[in-house]
Amino acid sequence: MASIALRGVAKIYSNAHAGVRGLTLDIADGELLVIVGPSGSGKSTVLRLIAGLETPTSGQIVIGGRDVTALPPQGRDLAMVFQSYALYPHKSVRENLAFALRVRHVDAARIEARVQAAAATLGIESLLDRRPAQLSGGQRQRVALGRAIVREPNAFLLDEPLSNLDPLLRAGTRTELALLHRRLAATMVYVTHDQEEAMTLGSRVAVMRDGILEQIAPPLELFRRPANVFVAGFVGSPAMNLWPSAYDAENRALRLTSAPVSKHPMACELEVPGGAAVLLGVRPHDVELVAVGEGDGDGRIEVVEPLGPVAVVHVRVDETPNGFLRVVVPADTAVSVDDRVGFRLRRDRLHAFDASTGRRLN
Repeated sequence: MASIALRGVAKIYSNAHAGVRGLTLDIADGELLVIVGPSGSGKSTVLRLIAGLETPTSGQIVIGGRDVTALPPQGRDLAMVFQSYALYPHKSVRENLAFALRVRHVDAARIEARVQAAAATLGIESLLDRRPAQLSGGQRQRVALGRAIVREPNAFLLDEPLSNLDPLLRAGTRTELALLHRRLAATMVYVTHDQEEAMTLGSRVAVMRDGILEQIAPPLELFRRPANVFVAGFVGSPAMNLWPSAYDAENRALRLTSAPVSKHPMACELEVPGGAAVLLGVRPHDVELVAVGEGDGDGRIEVVEPLGPVAVVHVRVDETPNGFLRVVVPADTAVSVDDRVGFRLRRDRLHAFDASTGRRLN
């Protein structure tokens, strides 16, 4: 396997739209890096640039210490797995797995050994003589992965490979992918728009927006210390609660500016440039429902969403469009729509952002 490095890579299209803007990224040998972001963020473009399917407008791409910026895809020795399985329908699973090796004129005995090894790794030995039409979606996805594994490439590039699977199968295949990465110790770059996939699979997660890398970090660091408002809102479900706040520099305290939630100043050591406006953030898991009058504010329950072991409670705190608070509570919590409740924010889990730039302040 090999490391992958992108140095100031940009991709500008003819209509002046930037798919990727000045991306610098280091992917270690054997790492599983997940690139996540909304549609149009540039994540698939990054994968295509690494694969050689797109040519960068500027910058350098290095794989295994070798500059491959000008090399065609076949010169990079990478295996790509797409959203569509792209299996040959007229060939058996065995023939699908072996095809790329036969094209390279690999010895027949070696081809059979690699096919058997890949099939054993993926648990598809019993499927080798079937054709794709006789397989389930999950089985086809394993064959597509197996076709990449038999090549023993420098790295694996996976472009939303699970998006066509139903939720239950998707969860199971995601676990299999994590175990497969551990067994192969392979370099993998995985693109998805699904933050749950990103957080459960990645050694590190790179969050992109509009062709720009917003933050790259291990999953828990992204969740606990988002670099800016975009990452804070994108990572985590339900999304982080955010409110405009006033910062009292003399007393080192934040006070929420929405009248129903401004009872108590909240101690917070910040360096606020030029008295900039502040957004205060708190995860729904870090809010506690209490009796009216006993917390940081009060409100009326507007919606209760049961989600199995927990429920998401939406508390209306004022009449503005975003004037509600999301709170995650145990499923057996006695709450109902239209109940009046109080709430308390965990002081050790507050996030503060510059309201104009969106960058983290604490």
